[in-house]
Amino acid sequence: MELVARTRGRPRKALNIPAAPLPRTGLHAQAAGRLKDMIVRGVLPAGAPLVEKDLSIALGVSRTPLREALKLLAAEGLVELHQNRSARVPDWEPEEVLELFEALAGIERLTAELAATRISDALLDELREKQARLDCMHRDKVLDAYFALNQEIHRTIVTAAHNRPLAEAHAPLQARAQWARLRALSTGSRWAESAREHRDLFAALDARDATEAGAIAYRHVLRTGVVIADTLRAQRAKAPSART
Repeated sequence: MELVARTRGRPRKALNIPAAPLPRTGLHAQAAGRLKDMIVRGVLPAGAPLVEKDLSIALGVSRTPLREALKLLAAEGLVELHQNRSARVPDWEPEEVLELFEALAGIERLTAELAATRISDALLDELREKQARLDCMHRDKVLDAYFALNQEIHRTIVTAAHNRPLAEAHAPLQARAQWARLRALSTGSRWAESAREHRDLFAALDARDATEAGAIAYRHVLRTGVVIADTLRAQRAKAPSART
């Protein structure tokens, strides 16, 4: 491919640059996706050091795309980067978890209120189908599939609000909260409680009741934060010497 360099509007020497389209998804994005899944699912637990040599071998990538992947995850709050030290999976304090879910609950309350008045019939039908599948997954105790569809439903409601700034604020918080949401569903009776809240939220959206939809969404999201914060406090009270 021949490009012409210009200086102050005058053509200069032609640059002979071979055409080489970049791949849609680079190695660093693929590595970030794998690492994110490992963090969310606890394969890489809270506080675990992320040793570049070990991760490069495990993921089959060189250190350059791996470092870019770690930067992407650090921007989402899923990795802590330290100068002259290995990166780490965050070991969040209970109060930090609660603050995250307070913020997320506020955003999801507003998106649910807006979605109740703005959602199209087509998107409401799509949400109805997803809710039916979610109920089946809860009945059959298929946790991984339930978790993935659960996240998808939350994103669908945000989409239905038709508010770009809210969607942009929601995305990074949603990403950071995934690990806690999966753990909450695995904790005691929270899964059944969450499933009921999802059914109630859909009913409010279907009735186009903005006030009720917002209230349910807020309680639903905040409850997850409370459950995880309480779980972390209990775990640390049992093993205070395990933390350094």
